[in-house]
Amino acid sequence: MEIKIKSKHIAGFVIGFIILILDFMLFFDFSTLSIESRWFRPMIVIGFLFMGIIFFLDFLNENKRQKELELKFLEFVRALVETVKSGLTVPSAVVAISNANYGSLTPYIKKLAYQIEWGYPLHDALTIFAEDTKNKIIKKSVAIVIQAERSGGDMSLVLQAVTNSVVEVKKIKEERRTGAYSQIVQGYMIFFIFIITMLILQKFLLPKLGELGTEVMSGLSGALPGFSGATQAPMDFGSVFIGLILIQGFFAGLMIGKFSEGDLTAGLKHSVIMMVLGYVVITTIIGVEKPETVAPIILLMGSSLRIRGEDEKRIN
Repeated sequence: MEIKIKSKHIAGFVIGFIILILDFMLFFDFSTLSIESRWFRPMIVIGFLFMGIIFFLDFLNENKRQKELELKFLEFVRALVETVKSGLTVPSAVVAISNANYGSLTPYIKKLAYQIEWGYPLHDALTIFAEDTKNKIIKKSVAIVIQAERSGGDMSLVLQAVTNSVVEVKKIKEERRTGAYSQIVQGYMIFFIFIITMLILQKFLLPKLGELGTEVMSGLSGALPGFSGATQAPMDFGSVFIGLILIQGFFAGLMIGKFSEGDLTAGLKHSVIMMVLGYVVITTIIGVEKPETVAPIILLMGSSLRIRGEDEKRIN
């Protein structure tokens, strides 16, 4: 997809940049370089989302336009077959049917007709037509027509065969998309269950383990003379969980696109949706809390191993 920077892209970038500035001004303490609100990280995502949302919408619109081109190309070829069967040559038939409405394909067909009227060879005009649409199915179909025109075959039969081929391809895609609908729903459900699991771990389970470890260490500090109750820096599992959610969302989206449309790039929209939703949900609910998590447990394990080693030395 060719990227063209327009005023709407610049406007989206400016709005996103303003959101980032306001986010740092309202929710970030520059004196201590610390986050002051749970809304800081979600607002960063929203800011970057505004910067790239126009490009993302252009990507979706281009995919929609390509699907419409394929449908209208079928109508065009069918009309061309009927006109050729009436006795006209292919160039004359193209010019004759070029005034009909073919939706998004209309500008390309009119350009094709004008080029034929100006004296372009048919295969050159068709090649330009296919390249302008940037559609794989149209390019393959036009290549077949060009080869048949050069070899002097029956053009009506060739065009009919091209029509049948495009119809079959569209039918296979629709069947795949329909059959994969349940897998798409299942993929999103599994992803949200994964998010809930991460939230339960970070919000409830790991803090409880940390409290349990602290209590055990306090008891051992009084009971064992050789036990050191020194603390260590807590482990920030929040960043680990966020990273896991982003990785899960990215690859789950790609696989959904592969299953539903047979193309990994078609899954990018699902990847973006999953990653943004997952990041916003977990950073909004967890906020800026730094989980103490399992740091006392790890310290307890290390101290226990050290005491065991000292006991073994005394025995030896």
